[in-house]
Amino acid sequence: MSARPNDGRLIAKLQSGDLDALGELYEHHKMIVYQTALGITHDPAAADDILQDCFLRLHRYAHSVDSSLPLRPWLYRVTVNLAYNWARRGKRWQTSLDDVMYRLVSPLYNSPEWQAERDDMRSQVMDAVSSLDIKHRVVIVLFYLNSLNVNEIALILDCPVGTVKSRLHYGRERLRRMLGTRPETSPRATDWGAAYGFA
Repeated sequence: MSARPNDGRLIAKLQSGDLDALGELYEHHKMIVYQTALGITHDPAAADDILQDCFLRLHRYAHSVDSSLPLRPWLYRVTVNLAYNWARRGKRWQTSLDDVMYRLVSPLYNSPEWQAERDDMRSQVMDAVSSLDIKHRVVIVLFYLNSLNVNEIALILDCPVGTVKSRLHYGRERLRRMLGTRPETSPRATDWGAAYGFA
């Protein structure tokens, strides 16, 4: 997770009260915050709220942000915490996981004859991911949607790397159990979970 070269300068300006710097930081990072929030909540309205709250907190707590460090881990941490708060309020996923699943999985087959099977598999994977409890769902989303490694996720969640690995393992195992296996349809894929990257 590399630092954007201008983030430190913009944080320093924000710490001096420059709201234009906040606007620039928002433009640079809004998509990653929104996509992470959407991946966890799968509620576009909640993701929008989390996006706004995240940058309001950046403004409010700018003095506590170290301008010499990359900003993204701080943004991920705040986004995840806000998503946890959203989940604790008893919100439910209100829309399909289709957008997230396109990022979490890469379909192995592109021919038209596989479309119906892919749609069925995608639907089952979406249902499986949505049934994970939030602590496992967060790790799955950060790992597969945001392509973060376990060390980066541990930093964001402020927990040991072993905890991240355990949650990732448990989430994958649960997804494998829910998705099950199917007869071999290709030499490349026999396990639904493996076909969708949960190996």
